[in-house]
Amino acid sequence: MSNVRLLDLKPKTGIFLDDVLFGLGSKPRFLPCKYFYDDRGSKLFERICELDEYYLTRTELAIMERYSADMAKRIGPHARIVEFGSGSSLKTRLLLDHLSEPIAYVPVDISREHLQQSANALSETYPNIEILPICTDFTQHFHLPKCRRDPSHTIVYFPGSTIGNFSPGPACELARRIALLCGENGGLLIGIDLQKDVSFIEAAYNDAKGVTASFNLNLLRRINEELDGNFDVAQFAHHAFYNEQFGRIEMHVISLCEQTVEIDGEAFEFVKNETIRTEYSHKYTVQGFEKIANQAGLTLRESWCDELNMFAVLYFDVA
Repeated sequence: MSNVRLLDLKPKTGIFLDDVLFGLGSKPRFLPCKYFYDDRGSKLFERICELDEYYLTRTELAIMERYSADMAKRIGPHARIVEFGSGSSLKTRLLLDHLSEPIAYVPVDISREHLQQSANALSETYPNIEILPICTDFTQHFHLPKCRRDPSHTIVYFPGSTIGNFSPGPACELARRIALLCGENGGLLIGIDLQKDVSFIEAAYNDAKGVTASFNLNLLRRINEELDGNFDVAQFAHHAFYNEQFGRIEMHVISLCEQTVEIDGEAFEFVKNETIRTEYSHKYTVQGFEKIANQAGLTLRESWCDELNMFAVLYFDVA
């Protein structure tokens, strides 16, 4: 009998449409980055993670390879691990390999097909761990499925510096919901990208092979396919830059000409060089992020960094 039971709470097309119409109707225009991750977008992001310029994944992976045993010791035995934005779960395997008698692993991701494939693969590797995938937007409220065995505590694992996609206020609110989800004796293990030389950061989002550009523009293709939009994708370009004032990468698609786009009967006029913001990626100091987490009811217990201080993995207790 399979130990994989997928709970599908994915937002329906109507929610996607409402978010797109609202974002494009705003000034300045934006599209939520959570919609990057359809099946094609998820695969493109996996390619991004393998690029020479994209230091984030390999640096975090090196931290996990070196310190996952220490992280597992900090987490303790009989835990339920809930991963936000699980993706391929490569780093998760390093953690699961070192945990003492984990009760369950709950990957949470918005891409159903990708999530199912990853959960099935993990089920084969870890037959003694109950795998309970949830297809949903982790920024929305959801309940954890009941485990066959009761865990002693719940740990949210949030790798990949995805928390950087949120401005400080929303990041604090998400951290607060994580604290509530974990409850008593719970904890948060989270990856954050650290502030560093700007040219190094910008190169990670403007790779020479153009994979990040394809990933960014795929969002327009997804709108065309799923919402009957008529974006002329060739008339938009990828644009990413570091905003010094806010300490973040901003990723946009930029209109190359004056044009009109229609979605669900609603028309949107674009002038040349007008942009649609598709993602923020905030870069932190450990102390800066600790302040945000403290406001959410989380207390920093331990941190692990690479030798060049480019990336950090932090462990917080629920206060």
